[in-house]
Amino acid sequence: MNYILNKSLVKTNVKVNDWIQAVRIAGDLLIKNDLAEARFVDAMINIVKEKGPYIVISKNLAIPHARPEDGAKKIGISVVTLEKPVKFGHKQNDPVKVIIALTSIDEKSHIELISHLARVLSNKQNFEKLKTANNENEIVKILGKEV
Repeated sequence: MNYILNKSLVKTNVKVNDWIQAVRIAGDLLIKNDLAEARFVDAMINIVKEKGPYIVISKNLAIPHARPEDGAKKIGISVVTLEKPVKFGHKQNDPVKVIIALTSIDEKSHIELISHLARVLSNKQNFEKLKTANNENEIVKILGKEV
């Protein structure tokens, strides 16, 4: 799967006040790297406000995203690890320590990217390394793997 991920799309040990700020930081990385328009970030936040915290897919992990027509430009991900986990309002999986924002240009690339992340993150060792990573290169190495 070809997608964009480099160390300019990663921030580690970030301090945030709430989930909205965490998603906004992950979204801003997508904007700065020309993967999405600014309205894409607002759409990611609004989807959670409207549909609830379904993006919190497991303990410590949220994968915010929006529809391609909401301002996606390219296929890629940004990753933010938090100094202290935040609550999204998910009964089973709160709090969240890792935010992986994704952008895709169509349904096919969206499904392929989600499938790739699921394969990499289903390995508990990979996810533990991701949660404790202290630098951008470690995270790129983990998520850049083909499985």
